[in-house]
Amino acid sequence: MTDKRPTLTLKPKARPAADRRAPGAVGRNPVPAGAAAKGPARGQGGHGKPGPSASGQPRPADPDRRPVGKPPRAQGGDFPGQQPRAQREEAPRLRQSHEVKVAPQRDYRPDLKSDSLALALLGAASAVARVRGGSALPQALALVFAAYDATPQARGAIQDIAYRTMRQLGRSETLLGLMTSKAPEPPMLGGLLCAALSLLDPPEGQAAPYEAFTVVDQAVNAAAAHPDFAHAKAMVNAVLRRFLREREALVAEALREPLARFNYPQWWIDTMRAAYPRDWEAVLEAGNVHPPLTLRVNRRKTDVSAYLHALNEAGLQAEQVGLTAVRLAQAINVAQIPGFADGVVSVQDAGAQLAAPLLDLKDGMRVLDACAAPGGKSGHILETADVQLTSVDADPARLARVGDNLGRLGLDATLLAADAGSRDWWDGRQYDRILADVPCTASGIVRRHPDIRWLRRKSDTSQLATLSSKILDNLWQMLLPDGKLLFVTCSLWPQESEAQAAAFAARHDAVRLDAPGQLLPLGGAGQDHDGLFYALFQKKAA
Repeated sequence: MTDKRPTLTLKPKARPAADRRAPGAVGRNPVPAGAAAKGPARGQGGHGKPGPSASGQPRPADPDRRPVGKPPRAQGGDFPGQQPRAQREEAPRLRQSHEVKVAPQRDYRPDLKSDSLALALLGAASAVARVRGGSALPQALALVFAAYDATPQARGAIQDIAYRTMRQLGRSETLLGLMTSKAPEPPMLGGLLCAALSLLDPPEGQAAPYEAFTVVDQAVNAAAAHPDFAHAKAMVNAVLRRFLREREALVAEALREPLARFNYPQWWIDTMRAAYPRDWEAVLEAGNVHPPLTLRVNRRKTDVSAYLHALNEAGLQAEQVGLTAVRLAQAINVAQIPGFADGVVSVQDAGAQLAAPLLDLKDGMRVLDACAAPGGKSGHILETADVQLTSVDADPARLARVGDNLGRLGLDATLLAADAGSRDWWDGRQYDRILADVPCTASGIVRRHPDIRWLRRKSDTSQLATLSSKILDNLWQMLLPDGKLLFVTCSLWPQESEAQAAAFAARHDAVRLDAPGQLLPLGGAGQDHDGLFYALFQKKAA
């Protein structure tokens, strides 16, 4: 996530003319040249705290100094009839009203029609603000859906706009910076403007999903329906209409910035360019494209040719793109996919479908799927051979999804909620095969999870590489001699992939077998897959 611009705060009301004094003046009368001021002048310490003098040394207190032309103070006080100065100085100082920040009401349920674009924009704005606060987009959307009690139709619209906004966030925020003096406050207001801009300013070659006047009108309605920024509805209207009037010039100016051109943080752009000097731009662009819907055919229930025929009968165009991979020409809801509910097919990227075949599975083997959630690879392993599978994941909630997915397929495995980096859960019996899909920055799947680029920091790469190294070392002890371990990561950064694999092989004197290595998500025929890395190791016989 990029660094936030300074937030927009209300300016304090202008002081009365009598109080607008230059530094070095008290009351209405100036202090004689060379004299120290009684209190801190504006810009010199402020808020009642003594500021440094011009020489950089603290100003000495002088209780006997008084403004020129003023009567002497009464004994024990500042002026006749006032309480003693010491008591007033001990009293807590109240903050000025413009400094008070009210907690945003992100869970506020607006009074808008469930099928309105205004509700979808507001829901997307809330999700974007949550991501900017550090939440992952799926979790942010779940909170929005619950708060709004959203219908299935509303959920689809909110999710679509939220994902559009995430993919174009760099460009939209740059455009906002050109049209506003500071980032809109609260963050949800900025999210609303970015969501609206993502609809008004679609990627090149794509048609706008709504008429421009509809987007502006509904964005204003959305602003008016939320108590945190109802006062800003005129600003929302002005900003969006200005964009429509000056679109060509504003976009041209924005695209001078890499943030707007590529929609990634600068550190991400720099890292990609250094890692892949020939392909970096194509990889970045591919990450901004909506991913295709790719299915894995369950060969225990049907074969690819038969399933393609079934899709054709249902009026759905598709093509085979791998051994068991079928890609639909048009993405649809999973509930509408023929055979999905019966376990005939599962949703899985074509690149991810390489894992099970690389393991060279045989019936009766003991197999470990470490870091298994959400269970796509576990399902593919069990579809490939009759093995004794143990699926481990540290997150019990995510592990439950593994069970759900296997249940839909009619398959079974031993599920353990445990840390793959420890041995507390291990029974001491070594495995024939281990799949280690270790934690990483997930930089290779940003087209599916566009929020990742805004949530990650450059330092995350080293931290996650260290964690993954610990997990790999631990799992190696659980592998039988002559057994195979498949190291998988969905990262594009060499530190997490090739450098990690080379260091691992050197530490353990492991035999490195043929594997695809780094898959770049370049798009196009044969390369329309996620950015995964594969390294296969075999343990030498004792």
